[in-house]
Amino acid sequence: MIRLATMSSVCPDWTLDETIAGMKKYGYAGYEPRIAWGHKGGVELALSAAERKAVRKRFADEGLAICCVATGVRLAPDDEAERKQQLEDLRQALDLAGDLGAPCVRVFGGAFGKGELRGIVRRAAETVRPALEQAQARGVTICLETHDAWCRSNQVLAVIEAVGHPNFQALWDVMHTQRFLESPEESFAKFGSHVRHLHLHDGRYAADGMSLETVALGEGVIDHAKPLRLCRDAGVDAFASLEVIHKLGDGGKADGVLRQYAEGLKKMLA
Repeated sequence: MIRLATMSSVCPDWTLDETIAGMKKYGYAGYEPRIAWGHKGGVELALSAAERKAVRKRFADEGLAICCVATGVRLAPDDEAERKQQLEDLRQALDLAGDLGAPCVRVFGGAFGKGELRGIVRRAAETVRPALEQAQARGVTICLETHDAWCRSNQVLAVIEAVGHPNFQALWDVMHTQRFLESPEESFAKFGSHVRHLHLHDGRYAADGMSLETVALGEGVIDHAKPLRLCRDAGVDAFASLEVIHKLGDGGKADGVLRQYAEGLKKMLA
């Protein structure tokens, strides 16, 4: 089953109560806090045990889920000390996700850095490997996103295969695989069985012909219908999370974005 979710990046100026009201208004089932960005929803690593328990209960009482904790953790830095810090950040996020009942934690590969690709894949796998026992104990899957230098499905799949653990899987950002000229069918054929979470956002190419700017659903060049239907028809059980990034102070756009994407995405899944 594919269920709709929203990241806190869509509504960074909304309190948790305002976010829940918006989710229910437009039919979003899951919430994905992007931690360390200071969003007004306040779901952060600094929450006390009592606060985490209260947030979890608040969503459960509303019939909603916290579906993923989105981090900025990067797995492939060159510097060993930096990789150790990334691992520590990941460990803290796993505990937060476990306390909130979130099934996933999002991580990045980051920049490739030095070395040949096979070695970089091994480096990324070695960074995450010490956290796998903790992830399994907390009931959380670490999801590597098709993002930054790792936009192609075969790159993410290479790390998944190197790690070789059920609690390390894929987050499919459908924009980034397509902008690297993978069709949804090609991506899903490669790593569809490993997809545990999705990110959705439409975009069109800027004047430079290279960069993508986020636009309303249907106004860009990104195919959302095929990835969603491929996952649905294959029985993938995941949240598909809206990732339109608004800066703090720019949250007045949130209501319209939530409405417009929800209406379009529901039609695609009908």
